[in-house]
Amino acid sequence: MQARNQILNDWYGKINRAEIKLPRFQRFEAWDRSRICSLIEAVIRNLPLGITLILEVGDEEKFISRFLATAPEGNGRVHEHLLDGQQRLTALWRIFHNNYELETYFIYLKEFDDDKGKEEIEDMSAYWRGRYLKKNGDKYPLWCDDPEQSLRRGMIPTHLLRPEDIQHDIEDWIERATSPREPQEGGKEELKKFYDFKKRVSDRIKDLRSVVANYNLPFLSLPSKTEKSVALDVFINMNTNSKPLSHYDIVVAEVESVMGKSLHDLQDELDKRHPEVGRYSPLSDLILTTSALLQGQLPNQRGACDMDRRKMIQHWDTMERGLDRMASFLKSEGIFDEKRLPTNAVLAVIAALYANIPDSGDKRGRDELVLKKYLWHAFFTDRYENSAATHAFSDFNGLQGILSGGSKTDGSKYGSGDVPIFAEYPLVEAEELMSVEWPKRATIRGRAILAVASRLGAFDFSTSERLDANNVEQRHYHHIYPDALLKEAGIESYRALNCALIKDKTNISIGRKDPLQYLKDRYEWTSESIVRERLQSHLIPIKELANGGYEGLSTAAKDEKLKLDFDMFLRKRAELVIKAVKLLAEGRQLSLGEIYGE
Repeated sequence: MQARNQILNDWYGKINRAEIKLPRFQRFEAWDRSRICSLIEAVIRNLPLGITLILEVGDEEKFISRFLATAPEGNGRVHEHLLDGQQRLTALWRIFHNNYELETYFIYLKEFDDDKGKEEIEDMSAYWRGRYLKKNGDKYPLWCDDPEQSLRRGMIPTHLLRPEDIQHDIEDWIERATSPREPQEGGKEELKKFYDFKKRVSDRIKDLRSVVANYNLPFLSLPSKTEKSVALDVFINMNTNSKPLSHYDIVVAEVESVMGKSLHDLQDELDKRHPEVGRYSPLSDLILTTSALLQGQLPNQRGACDMDRRKMIQHWDTMERGLDRMASFLKSEGIFDEKRLPTNAVLAVIAALYANIPDSGDKRGRDELVLKKYLWHAFFTDRYENSAATHAFSDFNGLQGILSGGSKTDGSKYGSGDVPIFAEYPLVEAEELMSVEWPKRATIRGRAILAVASRLGAFDFSTSERLDANNVEQRHYHHIYPDALLKEAGIESYRALNCALIKDKTNISIGRKDPLQYLKDRYEWTSESIVRERLQSHLIPIKELANGGYEGLSTAAKDEKLKLDFDMFLRKRAELVIKAVKLLAEGRQLSLGEIYGE
């Protein structure tokens, strides 16, 4: 192919007549203000922008398409699909109409700037000004829409440059911009200066418009007979060279090619029907990894690339149902969102396994018991510390064998021994939990410790509000043994076992108080049994928390006692967590009585 020339005036006309559209799989607008300014500066300075790529449209469009953002949506015949160059042409169209909601664009001409002091702005450069609405409905700053005030700042609005016949609009703008300068008194000399100034403004706008209209934006053209797969390969290659596409972008494009369906639309519909799914991971990732597992592929980018696009759409309902059930299952287990999820390796496994789990009945109960065991083993073993996708794939195959009731090659039924996470990975011990990092960090074990308390409901210390999906975002990562108190003794306070999710106001009220003093303060306005219930819902060992008694001790003695008390607290809480984990890993329900004993 050879590049062909086409001036901006012709590009503008095609967009205005709705003759050119975008394949639906393309990204939406992505350029920021600085790139938009660089674009318009390249045009008015007649600098090259690169090659645009189009696919000629024959009797019918090969791809599902959409119009450029804010461009006219006509019903006439589409002649071309824009494969590469969307961001440039969309930005130019919108600049020529100045229809960005939050900013207005100008060309700065220093000769018309009354101040002449804007050293930070170069002559003949693009300039944007942020806009905002006030309660009265006016768009501020007001000067952006005032020709006189704009011109006094040396600003020519870019909508005056759009390459079509708008001479009346231009003359009206110039008249409003210059008329306040017209001398009311004086002789011919003053009038001549005024009209010379007015002509200079008009001439500069004409010059800019001429440069814009005749600016050459060359393009390559694929003929209409080009096969869809070939056009798609060219699209992926050209876009990857400039701004890398994600694997999801590529799958989107390929689904469009083989199925003629918009994956973006399917995803949007899924999100509307099941909004809670997206709380656990980006929806695009969940769609790919779950679809890959349903086709017997690894739940990662490699598996997503290898899976059959047609089967992906054919299994869409199964995948969607699985994701919805996965979200409900995690919520029931006290995992409410991505920030509190110990490992995302379990998501696709659980969602894909729901393909073999009925909606109700005894089998659902038995199958979900297996899922519970799997979930808590994933959180409290080393199975997913490395090679998570490969290990998840192996576990999925074994779990699928159990849930489907299938037989192995030797005729025996699948059992726990055929699932590596059950057979080969023991649960962690209490000692390991004592050094686990703060759960706000993305560590499996740290978040897992917090997940156990979430599973118990985790009452707020002060209000008694139970932790749930609706209030989890308002909870604060609180140091049970106060951070400041431990820091004074040189003790590391950011341990997962020293964390509880409570409300911000509760945390602020705790401040730097010793744990013992904090407990006494709480006893003043509520009963001991209620306080005990709230603390135990977090698996907090109350006796070890209530050691205290540091008043009157020397600094060295206080530090030593605090270190011993804190270590004893961590050890006891680790033991309580492990008791709960063992119950959960057996698929059991949690009982505070069973965990704490007498």
